[in-house]
Amino acid sequence: MHTRSLKLATVVITGASSGIGRAAAQAFAREGARLVLAARDAEALEQVVEECKAVGAQAIAVPTDVTQNADMENLASSAAVFGEGRIDVWINNAGVGAVGGFDDTPLAAHEQIVQTDLLGYLRGAYVVLPYFKKQHAGVLINTLSVGSWVAQPYAAAYSASKYGLRGLTEALRGELTQWADIHICDVYPAVIDTPGFRDGGNFSGSALKPPPPVYDPRLVAEAMVKLALNPKPSKTVGATAFALRLGHFLLPGFAQLSGLLTGLALKRGRRSATSPGNLFGTPSGEPRIDGGWRSAGFGHEKLLYSAAAVVIGSGLLWCLAKRSNR
Repeated sequence: MHTRSLKLATVVITGASSGIGRAAAQAFAREGARLVLAARDAEALEQVVEECKAVGAQAIAVPTDVTQNADMENLASSAAVFGEGRIDVWINNAGVGAVGGFDDTPLAAHEQIVQTDLLGYLRGAYVVLPYFKKQHAGVLINTLSVGSWVAQPYAAAYSASKYGLRGLTEALRGELTQWADIHICDVYPAVIDTPGFRDGGNFSGSALKPPPPVYDPRLVAEAMVKLALNPKPSKTVGATAFALRLGHFLLPGFAQLSGLLTGLALKRGRRSATSPGNLFGTPSGEPRIDGGWRSAGFGHEKLLYSAAAVVIGSGLLWCLAKRSNR
């Protein structure tokens, strides 16, 4: 879909009740899109619908669990009816996560993360691609993560899902080469200031907070709008995403260092009861865009120091490993 306007384009967003999804709904509403908003929390979705209507956009809520085939089929058919037969943009964004040692985390939790973060995206692609092919155009935007390139110890199922999404999107691009106006786009955010750390599963025994710097979810929403207007294969949001990806590519031992640092941080954190969080139900906290983690004092200089420390530390670990093998 080569378009210079999103006016009345039908845009579907999963995970629209909070965080990046809610920010994206507002961003596309300002563009005049026709919005179909999906999440498990029906009450929160209605709030987002009203926010979109307040800026003049058309919007409906379709309560949806992305782990359920029937829900996803209903979402696509409802969107097509609302869009008078068309679905122009589909954003796979719903996601859950859990932090904890691999074998300390219940198997059901691992399975739910993969069902949501990987198979939920596969279901989204599966139900929307027939519409794209029928109209010979469409943009599928997947919210991936820097975790799609840099594995995250103590979040194994999340890492498995995000790595898997890279394979899914590349395979779909390969299949769709003859469809010049159907685009598969990936967004790779760094750590984003959403309620995800508050709402996610926690089997670590420690209170969780994201490592700085954390970025405004609205930056990801803006990136999604740009991709919908001018599709390209991928877009990265946040300078640390570039730094971490480069460090992971250049330096062996990166995952070991990451695991060491994460493990130390969890051991030193304030003790907290384990909880499945929002893995199997809607969050108990206020649905909103921001998580409240951002620090106004974390500037570019500290960001560069953090990135440099990661790279240097990885290099030292690699050198030590090489020396021990001699």
